Amino acid sequence: MIISVSGTLVSATPLAAVIETGGLGYEIHIPVTTAERLPSPGQPAKLHTLAVYREDSATLYGFATEEERDFFRLLVEKVTGVGPKMALSVLSKLSLASLQGAIVAGDVGLLAKCPGIGKKTAERLVMELRDKLNPADLGHLASGKGEPTAAVLPAGENKIRDAVLALTALGYKAAEADKAVRQASVALGASASTEALIKKALG
Repeated sequence: MIISVSGTLVSATPLAAVIETGGLGYEIHIPVTTAERLPSPGQPAKLHTLAVYREDSATLYGFATEEERDFFRLLVEKVTGVGPKMALSVLSKLSLASLQGAIVAGDVGLLAKCPGIGKKTAERLVMELRDKLNPADLGHLASGKGEPTAAVLPAGENKIRDAVLALTALGYKAAEADKAVRQASVALGASASTEALIKKALG
């Protein structure tokens, strides 16, 4: 099992990257949320990967973090009717923190906005994954009203989630807020505070 690939980034598009290591070039399918965080071609890069084997193909899928890779695996292996292509589409639309929060909160409307995900598939995501997401690991604890609260998420994900919540409170649609905060995070770096992310996203 290939669980990660480290080497020189040869090229990248929003949905694929080529990393060369040990004389071999690996084509790896990635979500937009990972593409946003890749360095420039020619620079060192590492992707956490999952190999998916079919009768006529073997495909590598890569992610910026182990948590995103594991969530991708969960989507593919545990949700009826969701294959790698659809799972990649889901992870391209929303950050991991927003996806997990939407599932725990039962936010079918937000999930249904992901390309290729209709209301029925969104309902399956909530029904089949809610019990499989460990609140202690994810940092999302459902309150009595079904809203995600609180957290021991990695610092970066915590700040992204909090900034997204702040923008939605200001009237932004959740998907738009998530995209704006992700872009702000890429521009400012992992050390940026929640306040800086919000200011950048608004600007």
